[in-house]
Amino acid sequence: MASTQNPDMTPSLTQQYEPGEHPDWPAPSSVKGPVAWMRENLFGSVTNTVLTLLAVYLIYKIVPALADWMFLDAVFTGESRKDCRAQGDGACWAFISGRIQLFIYGFYPDAERWRVNLTAVLLVFALVPILFDKVPHRGKALIYSALYPVIAGVLLVGGIFGLEYVSTDQFGGLMLNVIIGVTGIAFSLPIGICLALGRQSHLPIIRILSVSFIEFIRGVPLITLLFVAAVMLSYFVPPGTNFDLLVRMLIMVTLFASGYMAEVIRGGLQAIPNGQYEAADAMGLKYWQAMRLIILPQALKISIPGIVNTFIALYKDTTLVIVIGRLDILGIGNSSLADAKWQGLSTEVYVFVAVFFFCSCFLMSRYSLYLEKKLHTGH
Repeated sequence: MASTQNPDMTPSLTQQYEPGEHPDWPAPSSVKGPVAWMRENLFGSVTNTVLTLLAVYLIYKIVPALADWMFLDAVFTGESRKDCRAQGDGACWAFISGRIQLFIYGFYPDAERWRVNLTAVLLVFALVPILFDKVPHRGKALIYSALYPVIAGVLLVGGIFGLEYVSTDQFGGLMLNVIIGVTGIAFSLPIGICLALGRQSHLPIIRILSVSFIEFIRGVPLITLLFVAAVMLSYFVPPGTNFDLLVRMLIMVTLFASGYMAEVIRGGLQAIPNGQYEAADAMGLKYWQAMRLIILPQALKISIPGIVNTFIALYKDTTLVIVIGRLDILGIGNSSLADAKWQGLSTEVYVFVAVFFFCSCFLMSRYSLYLEKKLHTGH
């Protein structure tokens, strides 16, 4: 029986309600909310409490000083290191801002840099239908995505359609990192899938070739493969053949990433229960139909963290091209320090490059989490 109560007063916890008429009250602050989260994650035990207090102390000691150096005391205008030091003791970002075009485009001709900008914009349109499945007319958009590498190559190199030819020797800076990273990521995934399937093939020749390739790639450092691409690969082509160095680097980086990608995907394939294969056989599906419709979608879903981890490692490894004379964003920074006006500013260069790579890799990891949540089936 419901008790009488002033309607302007908050209902009492002891008030009785008819079945189905009990109001929805918020959860107590002890089990939900900021206080509950802090109690569970930061102060849930003696060890957690000690680590939390230690982290707070370190943040207190490091963050203010870092903020002063990077922002409050930083210098953003100047013509030399001497000018920066005359204005303050913080970071000399004038060095970065004065050479930002070089950091982005490398030695690409100034009058043709609109082609790099257009290629970057087109890259965004090519990635959207790949990364998100609710894009209107996605099927047609994926055709454009598949053609994008050709479009980008024509725009950047030129030589046809009235575009001035630009040698790949002039590619550098951030532009070079993105070209190598995107190419390696785009082509290593399908090649890695084929290698993973080949390693599990019942055909001895295919299995032996796949295993040999994967083990060789995983046993040789990328820097060695880049040296091979730069120096030795030209000995294996007919005399007089002009095999562009950038193309050789892209091939080696892609093959290197494919070997690691194959092992990541093989792990996903081995995690699929045998019942899935048996179900595909019971439905009368052929090998490739079963792989395309049943096995690979589940294996790729399981392998998402490993795949993204491989992508991130590949993207960071693009800085290794400096060892064969190609100046990416890090190489541009190091070479700029040779200027007598800016010597001694290596910290600014490394912080700038580190922030750039952190932001890029963080976005990839966030997309990975989004994809995992989207594909989560509750199992």
